[in-house]
Amino acid sequence: MPKTAGKKTPEAQGAQPDFETALTRLEEIVERLDDGNLPLAEALALFKEGTALAKRCRTLLSAAEVVVKEALSDVDEHDMEPQFEGDETGSAEDDGEF
Repeated sequence: MPKTAGKKTPEAQGAQPDFETALTRLEEIVERLDDGNLPLAEALALFKEGTALAKRCRTLLSAAEVVVKEALSDVDEHDMEPQFEGDETGSAEDDGEF
């Protein structure tokens, strides 16, 4: 018997899904709940799963926001100015040319 037959997915083993996986599953849950044809117990279970996935997505987005803010804080303001050909200062207005 192959050993992979009983292998569980990372989510089934308790691992947290990545953002894309969580968002895709959350969208599936929303579609199923929007249909409105589910037994109450199943709808409640899906709702509970959906709220957990939404929380996971918020956590991952918050972490990504921190990474972006840190990366931007490392960038010198001068590096963000547009550079024009032949202009080392980054400003075309300094020499009167546009």
